[in-house]
Amino acid sequence: MQNAAQSWLVYRLTHSELLLGTAWFCAQIAVFALGPLGGMVADRHSRRTIVIITQTLSMLQAFAMAALTISGRVQVWHVFALAGALGVINAFDMPARQALVIEMTNREDLLNAISLNSAVFNAARVVGPGVAGLLVAVAGEGTCFLLNGVSFLAVIGCLALMHLAPFEPKPTPSLLHHLTGGFRYAGGDSALRRVLLVMGAATFAGMPGLVLMPFFADAIFHRGSAGYGVLMSAMGIGAVVGTLGLARRTRAHGLANVMAISGLITGATYIMFAVSPQYYLSLALMPVIGYSVMRQMASANTTIQILIPEEYRGRIMALYAMTVVGLGPFGSLVAGALAHACGARATMAMGGLLALAASSAFALSLRRDPIAA
Repeated sequence: MQNAAQSWLVYRLTHSELLLGTAWFCAQIAVFALGPLGGMVADRHSRRTIVIITQTLSMLQAFAMAALTISGRVQVWHVFALAGALGVINAFDMPARQALVIEMTNREDLLNAISLNSAVFNAARVVGPGVAGLLVAVAGEGTCFLLNGVSFLAVIGCLALMHLAPFEPKPTPSLLHHLTGGFRYAGGDSALRRVLLVMGAATFAGMPGLVLMPFFADAIFHRGSAGYGVLMSAMGIGAVVGTLGLARRTRAHGLANVMAISGLITGATYIMFAVSPQYYLSLALMPVIGYSVMRQMASANTTIQILIPEEYRGRIMALYAMTVVGLGPFGSLVAGALAHACGARATMAMGGLLALAASSAFALSLRRDPIAA
């Protein structure tokens, strides 16, 4: 709800495709810049404690957004500054939260756990944007921010009630050596390197759709905030279906092929969305995008978790977060600038072509050197 309301708030204040991209840049650049540091912290300290701290800070950020918006004092620079603060929090939250999954399950059930986690996340994506679109129309964006802040109380409570093995710190090398160790490991592992590269390209290719969706909903299809919420909810429905399908798998074998095929489907659907002349045709394409995007992401997440040893888990999951989130700021700025210069439809089509090219290259690499997760 907060993501949808924030995008709509920036669009309402500015009506600028470029500033929509700037808002995403502010929200995610810290994940790229500070991701390695966040991964190192996740490997040296209790992951649950880290996540409790970051979720508490995220709650305070949401309440600050709510206070500014409901009081009518919000300006676009407030949104950028608070989005940047949340990005710093996420730089430490994401690697710790991803690495925490393995502590709650085992390798045999890892695919099911990650897929179910993705399904729950995307079930919220089905409900959240739709509710946000309606709430924005009735009560304004501040209500969405306020409800998001309240929801963190349940998150923090659940984390506190978990029964996990106590954290046992292990002797670690110097900070610099420990920090660079993750990069050295990822660079030396061909399978891991290829997965990270294709996911980085997928993130870059997908940013036009995320950044420009308010523009498509309002300026192109004239459906307003409610239409934007429905589009994002449709994408979430497809994502839930895709991840639940993965959750039924009992083996991780073949996940690399799932990544390649899903990326090809995503690229083709982006292009179809870019040329779609009607809102309802675009709405029908959104579940396909959600289905293929989340199958690719869940498959990549599981493959990486299986490939890496425990001592590198936090740092490698930080690199994964950098590819699926941290590259987003650069993609969002490029998407906003391209849309300003070439139009939203052309920018969306360029993202589709990039997804097709990256997934095709990844598929060809699998024929030469399969990834055995």
